[in-house]
Amino acid sequence: MIRGSKLREEDIKMPRELSQKDRELLKKVAPECKGLDCAGSGAAYRSILPPLANHFATDENDFRERLEKLSTEDLQYLLLLIEDGSESLGCVPPHYMQEFVDQVVKKLGEEKARAVFRTYLMDPRC
Repeated sequence: MIRGSKLREEDIKMPRELSQKDRELLKKVAPECKGLDCAGSGAAYRSILPPLANHFATDENDFRERLEKLSTEDLQYLLLLIEDGSESLGCVPPHYMQEFVDQVVKKLGEEKARAVFRTYLMDPRC
């Protein structure tokens, strides 16, 4: 995770291409996902949580229900991606992010949830 109060240029990673595991997680939480490109922009998805929040979940409750499908191991994997900067949180709306943080608290504990929230607050990208 990025430590300190300032996001440094070297801490920002370029967007990734979704791995097979990423695609499996996206399909788990958004089974209706037919492709890996945003219907609106045509750009490839580069993260899991932003498209889930912005393209597939209909509201916060739907987002939460989809997140509940993730196992503890799935959440740990997402936290590793968040920690190393390859999972962008910048486009996740705050009320959706709260649902994600709540799931992290429930399955992985408050310390991990606080770390995710700090990263969210520092992530300027969208």
